[in-house]
Amino acid sequence: MKVKFILFFILLSSFSIFGQHVKNDSLNVLFLGNSYTHMNNMPAIFEYLAKSKGKLVHVEKNTQSGGSFRIHSQRIDMFQTIKSRKWDYIVLQGYSRELSWPKEHIDTATIPYLNQILDSIHLYNPCVNLLLYNTWGYKNGFKDRPEIDSYDKMQDSIILGYKYLSNTYNIPIVPVGMVWRNVRLAHPEYELYKEDNEHPTKLGSLISASTFYAAIFKESAEGVAVSKIEPDQAKFVQKEAAKLVLLNYEKYNLTRNRSSIKYYRNSEVKYILECKANYPEANCIMWEFGDGNFSFSNNPVHTYKKDGKYVVKLYIDDSCGERYYEKKIFYVKPSKPSKPSKSKPVTTIPSKKKI
Repeated sequence: MKVKFILFFILLSSFSIFGQHVKNDSLNVLFLGNSYTHMNNMPAIFEYLAKSKGKLVHVEKNTQSGGSFRIHSQRIDMFQTIKSRKWDYIVLQGYSRELSWPKEHIDTATIPYLNQILDSIHLYNPCVNLLLYNTWGYKNGFKDRPEIDSYDKMQDSIILGYKYLSNTYNIPIVPVGMVWRNVRLAHPEYELYKEDNEHPTKLGSLISASTFYAAIFKESAEGVAVSKIEPDQAKFVQKEAAKLVLLNYEKYNLTRNRSSIKYYRNSEVKYILECKANYPEANCIMWEFGDGNFSFSNNPVHTYKKDGKYVVKLYIDDSCGERYYEKKIFYVKPSKPSKPSKSKPVTTIPSKKKI
């Protein structure tokens, strides 16, 4: 079997995530959207966070102010950007009120045009990971529609709209709007909106960038200073984004086309490996544990007989071809307890010396 070798991983203590692209190649990310995306050049902030954390990324954006999915579907330059390279991630963002309508309206006003965009994406990037950019409600809602005339009502409607798209297409959600709400509640004094009460300040764009960072790399961007943003505010939104994303990774379908391993030694001195693979369109999945054993299960649990170094490999065969990911793991043998001393115990007498 001819296998394409791919290696990339993120290490979080004993929890490791198998990556999605060739080692030493940049992770290619494309943002498609409107002013909510290009305001403050949010994709550049995301790229800055990633590179500051040592990630190799290439980020581009193709946007049009006021662009809905219908408008996007008519933009020749957007389709040219889609086919300009092999993208690892493409982010889809609709108009600010587009997904606040009931699903019956979305079926006619959004779905046909989103279908056109997705057809083009899959034609030129059949192995791409798609992400939905779940945006936020206006500061005071949209007064022309009673059902979304407050922030909370508008935010709830937008969440339902993106959830409907996610369920329809099986596309993961990046919950920017949910993080936005949490930041508003915790720190109402933070300026997230520009004067129009709709578009983001740079701090608002940092919420978006930090949420995308957590969704793609499954870790926090906390600790990266951002110019023109107060350090304590930057730290809070970075931490809040990671917390919400990481606690709800499966809820937002962000485990799609991802694999992970967790390895540890339990109290019985058994060396345990827990594996997870979520590739719903794979024809075949095989785990190789590095000790002569293997499994065709998506989520196997394996026990090693002794400590040492092992190379865990995951083989995948799907419409993107045959490839594998690997990760080296190391189990440390527990140290032997020291023998008790045969000498008599020593009693310590407090010093009477004055200081």
